Amino acid sequence: MPESTTRPYRSTLRQEQARQTRERILDAAGAVFAARGYAGASLAEIATAAGVSVESVKVHGPKRALLLAAFERAFAGEAGEASLTDRPEIAAIAAIKDPDRMLGELVPFIAVANARTGALWAAFTAAARDDAEVGVAMAGLLERRHADYGGMVELLAVRGLPGLRDTGEGERRELADALSFVMSPEGHQQLVGESGWTFERYSAWLLATVRTLTAGGAASRG
Repeated sequence: MPESTTRPYRSTLRQEQARQTRERILDAAGAVFAARGYAGASLAEIATAAGVSVESVKVHGPKRALLLAAFERAFAGEAGEASLTDRPEIAAIAAIKDPDRMLGELVPFIAVANARTGALWAAFTAAARDDAEVGVAMAGLLERRHADYGGMVELLAVRGLPGLRDTGEGERRELADALSFVMSPEGHQQLVGESGWTFERYSAWLLATVRTLTAGGAASRG
């Protein structure tokens, strides 16, 4: 077979293998951080869990970068700074024309993501208190999260959600603040992890609360 034919195939195969290795490392890192905490986790333990060498883990490090990427992958299915709306699952939900149905799909998705990342988020917040660079990474993550909720509010307004009629920019910003708080992983951690709620109770409460917030209009927020 000519070299010109085999080279692209081999290149594609190597890229796919590299992608799979990175995903395995991030999944392992997420599990180790969640179980051991940031300070207690080691690159060697992550390497063992992923079935790779420590050198392979270091390629995707340092440790704080692994923590951020592991959380992004666990929450949204893919590491990176892209908006949630760029993820295929969220993009499909955002394309739903009926705003109430959109919320009915989006909130359960977020609830499941929060449940999946609760212990990892606790490790992340603890690390941010002790490591300034982790704190910077978390600040960036929170900024992107708030921007995502701001975009969601604007999209719901465009879709004609009644509670957002006649609301101004400031009121929508406050609603984005409230949604970012209510739909956060820390909320799941407090209600399920600390207060002992079942996931079913939490998920139902979350959807009802989001619907109340988005239906209340300007009067209930001012």
